[in-house]
Amino acid sequence: MTEAEFIAALRTLPLHPGAHDLRDDAATLTIGGETLVLTHDSIAEGVHYKPGTDPADVAWKLVAVNLSDLAAKGAEPIGVLIGATLSDHRFIHGLREVLETYSVPLLGGDTIAVTPAVFGCTAIGRASHVPRRTGARPGDALWVTGQIGAAYRDFASNGPAYLRPTPRLAEGRALAPHVTAMMDVSDGLLLDARRMAEASHCTAEISLAAIPFAPGTTDRLAAASWGDDYELLFAAPPGFMPPVPATRIGTCTTAGALPLLVDGAAPPARLGYEHR
Repeated sequence: MTEAEFIAALRTLPLHPGAHDLRDDAATLTIGGETLVLTHDSIAEGVHYKPGTDPADVAWKLVAVNLSDLAAKGAEPIGVLIGATLSDHRFIHGLREVLETYSVPLLGGDTIAVTPAVFGCTAIGRASHVPRRTGARPGDALWVTGQIGAAYRDFASNGPAYLRPTPRLAEGRALAPHVTAMMDVSDGLLLDARRMAEASHCTAEISLAAIPFAPGTTDRLAAASWGDDYELLFAAPPGFMPPVPATRIGTCTTAGALPLLVDGAAPPARLGYEHR
């Protein structure tokens, strides 16, 4: 089973309305006048980080990628639960660093002993405006925060952009009331743009030259298809000026034969990372 086939099979199970048919990165629960946002991501040795990586960096990445999903929903973090392969004091140190940096308390979790190591995190947040990836409309502009390709550049050296991403929590809260769709860039800008377009039943037309690539990026197409950037990709009505630093990279148009066009043409077959 591919990742897409597995998720399609999960959609045949009884689903809560807040699961949004498993077509988004987070679930929502409305309690009183407040919306809770829940997300869960796992990272595994040899897949999301290299063997021998400092456990402090593993802990940071584990929490940060989950906070990034909350950021894409405009949510303020409430806390996290951790599923951890038994490690040493360096993992605890990294966990303390990321939790204190983003003022997020630990709620609990579980521990196991397994090789290769696998870690899981459930992040819970609260929000008043929760944009989904399904709301983009023809005519909307496509924007991205920050820069793309720093993680791709840093992967070979196990550098900080790859191991210690910055979840755009403040940016997400500022954008949420105004955008029509938003998601974080975790698996590759081009792949995630296609996913947003498919979910919104439109076509995303992106200019490769408009993408704000990180300094030192030499292969722009590879960087746009890499992932691990954890910036925010969002759609907004024409004329909208983002309240946070962001770059316009394209436009949503009426759905055509393809959900994604890059420089007016069909993109390469590989657009980003997908589990197989």
